[in-house]
Amino acid sequence: MKAEFDRENAVILGVSADDLASHQRFDEKFQLRFPLLADVDRRVIEQYGAWGQRVRYGKTVTGILRTTFLVDRDGIVRKVYPNVSVEGHAEAILADLKTIQKQP
Repeated sequence: MKAEFDRENAVILGVSADDLASHQRFDEKFQLRFPLLADVDRRVIEQYGAWGQRVRYGKTVTGILRTTFLVDRDGIVRKVYPNVSVEGHAEAILADLKTIQKQP
């Protein structure tokens, strides 16, 4: 799937509030094919609205809100995918990316 994103000249970045050591362990375990950036002070995460309350195992907790942002070449957020679920997510983003890139 990464090759398809590469053909579209897409840059994939992950952002997490965890530190670099945690990211390294996560990357080793899941073999990510994109950079995972550390935002331990949550400046970027909060600016994008990806930090807040959510329900986890029946309890309300404050933390990262799994969200994907499709950002165009000009830095404009073109689509937001809240409550990300892995199943079918990459395919949906790729389809939207192709549609957006066809627009003038």
